[in-house]
Amino acid sequence: MCLIFSIFVFASCGVYKGTTTILVSCKGVVNKTVTAAFAYPFRLNTAVFSAPDPTRCSGTWTDFHLVGNFSSSAQFFVTFAVLVFLYCIAALVLYVGYMHLYRNTGKIPLIDLVITVMVAFLWLVSTSAWAKALTDIKISTGPSIVQEIASCKLPGSTCLFASVTGMGTLNMSVVRMLRLIASLPCLYCT
Repeated sequence: MCLIFSIFVFASCGVYKGTTTILVSCKGVVNKTVTAAFAYPFRLNTAVFSAPDPTRCSGTWTDFHLVGNFSSSAQFFVTFAVLVFLYCIAALVLYVGYMHLYRNTGKIPLIDLVITVMVAFLWLVSTSAWAKALTDIKISTGPSIVQEIASCKLPGSTCLFASVTGMGTLNMSVVRMLRLIASLPCLYCT
């Protein structure tokens, strides 16, 4: 079970790419789209709304960077999933290839239990950090960005939020990890 969930984490988060788009209207220019692209590891401060035409809005458009650097939470979440994946592979080799050692030694099951408890705790921490970062990413790429762009506040200029790439897979990564964490203690109930 850990293998499947950990694969899902780095498959859903590690390859995510998204964009957020606004419509810009100003004197003489009507509804031109401006897009900022972002991706894992979610360093949004490197994603920029830049005008493809430098004379856009009579030269009043200034580039605007998205706000936030969420790379530490995203990388912690994905890195921990990779480490759990490797641990699950090692545990699987132990269970299948060396079951006689596992059954005859009282220390190995105890060590396995301690590692599982530590993994559950650290996975809860990494999932919580990632959930908070994901909430902040949604805020930083959502409709509120229009109010922060200086070029949109100029007289005669208006900006409307158009769209942002769906984050369903990122939402599911949080939900699936919480379900896995809730099921880990049950592995030792049987």
